[in-house]
Amino acid sequence: MKKLIQLLFIAAVLVQGIQHAQAQGKIPAESDYYTMVTIPAPEGVLLEVGGVATLPDGRIAVSTRRGDVWVIENAAMNNSGNPIYTLFASGLHEPLGLVYKDQALYAAQRGELTKLVDTNGDGKADVYETIYAWPISGHYHEYSFGPKIAPDGSFFVTGNVAFGDEEWWRGESRRPWRGWTMKIHPDGTLEPWATGMRSPCGLGMIDGEFFYDDNQGDWMGSGGIFHVTKGSFTGHPAGLRWTNLPNSPVKLTTEQLYAKVDPRREKKNGQYVKPENIADEKDPKMLYQIKQEFPETRLPAVWLPHGVLGISNSEIIRDETAGSFGPFAGQIFVGDQGQSKVMRVVMEKVKGEFQGVAFDFRAGFQSGVLRMNWGHDGSMYVGETNRGWGSAGTTSSGLQRLVWTGKVPLEMKTVRAMPDGFEIEFTMPVDKSKAEDLSSYVGRSFIYKYHPVYGSPTINEEKLNIKGVKVSEDGLKVRLVIDNLRQYYLHEINVPGIRSKDNAIPVLHATAYYTLNNIPEGDKLPASEWSTKKTTAAPVKTTPAKTATTAVSKKAPTYAEIEPLLVKNTCTACHQVNKRQVGPAFSDVAKRKYSNERIVQLIYNPEPKNWPEHETPMAPMPQVPRAEALKIAAWINSLRTEKAPTP
Repeated sequence: MKKLIQLLFIAAVLVQGIQHAQAQGKIPAESDYYTMVTIPAPEGVLLEVGGVATLPDGRIAVSTRRGDVWVIENAAMNNSGNPIYTLFASGLHEPLGLVYKDQALYAAQRGELTKLVDTNGDGKADVYETIYAWPISGHYHEYSFGPKIAPDGSFFVTGNVAFGDEEWWRGESRRPWRGWTMKIHPDGTLEPWATGMRSPCGLGMIDGEFFYDDNQGDWMGSGGIFHVTKGSFTGHPAGLRWTNLPNSPVKLTTEQLYAKVDPRREKKNGQYVKPENIADEKDPKMLYQIKQEFPETRLPAVWLPHGVLGISNSEIIRDETAGSFGPFAGQIFVGDQGQSKVMRVVMEKVKGEFQGVAFDFRAGFQSGVLRMNWGHDGSMYVGETNRGWGSAGTTSSGLQRLVWTGKVPLEMKTVRAMPDGFEIEFTMPVDKSKAEDLSSYVGRSFIYKYHPVYGSPTINEEKLNIKGVKVSEDGLKVRLVIDNLRQYYLHEINVPGIRSKDNAIPVLHATAYYTLNNIPEGDKLPASEWSTKKTTAAPVKTTPAKTATTAVSKKAPTYAEIEPLLVKNTCTACHQVNKRQVGPAFSDVAKRKYSNERIVQLIYNPEPKNWPEHETPMAPMPQVPRAEALKIAAWINSLRTEKAPTP
């Protein structure tokens, strides 16, 4: 394990070196390939976007969390013109989705699917028709998302769970179909479709199949994209309380699931409680083990590692621009609200089930990315908000447009599973001498726990044993032979040594995350075709971060020493050293002058009252090993100076 952490740290340092070079202008950055254009909002309007739809004539419609629907003419600001906003509808209850169908807009409000129609042609809706209304308890977290249009013309809508009274983060389904996917027919009839959802913000229709993504939380070790068929169970047990209703397609009961995974964990004074620390829990369950017991369980088609590929995943859209958005036609883009960015995903079917690979794509949006849609010119419209959730970025809301510059980046275009490893396809030819060198690659496999507390560390980590490599004649494909593939595990593949053939630039996003639900059958690559060349990598020279000496702890670790623990335990998903992200900066925590023990206590049992200015409470993190929590606390307290060190 120590050697694995060292290898991963070296890879992280290489990535940091690339980022530093990008900042110096020596190698390309994301902005060289995809630029952002901010679309100004009307004066006095806070455009907290909850839905984006493109109309047949090219106008863009957006719904806002404050209940309005705006239609925007010239949103692309062609010929230096300004966008023109028309208020199409108002008075809705936090619509978090918007689609256009048959001369009408449809929005999922908190408690109903609503059809909005302009019957007299004045540009404003004069019909607000309830297609179907579902019950709600009034809890603030009962968001409703959607709709997405199914091939038969019906609509998919998902319902968020409420949170518990005892623990704010524990999901509850207080009314029927909370924590469910609902299929609503145009005639107003409801067809319950599937359950197991916790916070199903992102919906997508891909080739007529319904997908959604969920966020990390209780029972959800990390974010992920699920393929949902009728009768599916995707992991969160809250919605199982309604499977006894006569129209439920899911037959799994709460009692059956809890017989396999006890949610109560510990007993004190005759009462079941959650443990103070579960870092060393014995025999942790994984979701694939639940699938072996209950076949209706769906595994993520693609895991989105928490803190790396987002922390609160959102919209799922397929690139249908036929190349107008770059070299990724037909691939999938996924937003993230917390990290204010967009990721890229490619899926394939192996043994009848979806699985695939995820990459970073474009960060730096001004607020949390919630909704995306395509303009007629092939650009991506991105609707943003952070109220109540928190996000990276400089503003609380907005609408931006992502435009391809016409330049092709060196990227891993896709990664495919093979019987004995993976095939990587690049967007342009790579330097064959470097690609044939095993030192150009490093990786690991890991998985997440399936348990009732909030989130999970990566567990059962193992270094990938890359035995050989074969590069195609055109330099576009690389076949990696790996002899320790693990079914159901997430395989991280780093290519820090790869360079382009012509201008020696590195891969823009050099890490891929492949979810291997099934290992394909077929012929393995003969050993006679492998390259096993491996050079001795030069030592990586790093400059240790400057850590101020302080009376708090003379032995506090430096940032370079603590970073692997911050990443492993997903601290960096919500916190930066000197800047507020979702939560306070580490340097601001240091100013509170807590003891190391007090910080550890707050890691395990956060107290939201301590940070009233931050709208998103921190979830308890009992999975962090105590020894690691103490090191993190000592490092935080080492920042107790006028200016914290910059990593």
